[in-house]
Amino acid sequence: MTGSERRQQLLNVARALFAEKGFDGTSIEEIAHRANVSKPVVYEHFGGKEGIYAVVVDRETQLLLDRMVSTLHGGHPRVMLEQAATALLSYVEDSHDGFRILVRDSPVASSTGTFSTVLNDIASQVEHILAQQFAARGYDEKLAALYAQALVGMVALTGQWWLDARKPKRDEVAAHLVNLAWNGLSHLEHKPKLRLG
Repeated sequence: MTGSERRQQLLNVARALFAEKGFDGTSIEEIAHRANVSKPVVYEHFGGKEGIYAVVVDRETQLLLDRMVSTLHGGHPRVMLEQAATALLSYVEDSHDGFRILVRDSPVASSTGTFSTVLNDIASQVEHILAQQFAARGYDEKLAALYAQALVGMVALTGQWWLDARKPKRDEVAAHLVNLAWNGLSHLEHKPKLRLG
């Protein structure tokens, strides 16, 4: 096995273990054992558990961010909302181990960031789109950031729930998310107030 093939094998093994057991529940010994190598091989490639974990998190973060940002490519805002919801749920479906790793609290700082960093990056993209829509409809553009965080959070939390539930099907979950977000947003009050006594 070449060095790059061994490195990829170790990443695949570690990714599966981190998804199954979390960072604290996974050891270098177990990674080495499952990969049929000695512990020094793992240390040679990654320097330790923190190093291999950081690479796994960085790769998953970039994969999710690339997938989400690539969906926001213009068109009607509702279509973009549908694309973004479907993209996140597709990532959950296609890369459930990666999503499990990302939604856990990351004990190691990684260069790309944690799940919350990814969500903030996505929310920034959504904020730009919402600001344009708010301006066109006479709403306060400064509130676009708040609404972007709410929308992205709604989809992300639903994705966490759906990771284990797996019902209904992905497109139906996305349709319900868009239904709530779009129909709720289509009747926004310009200056909402709580109606508590």
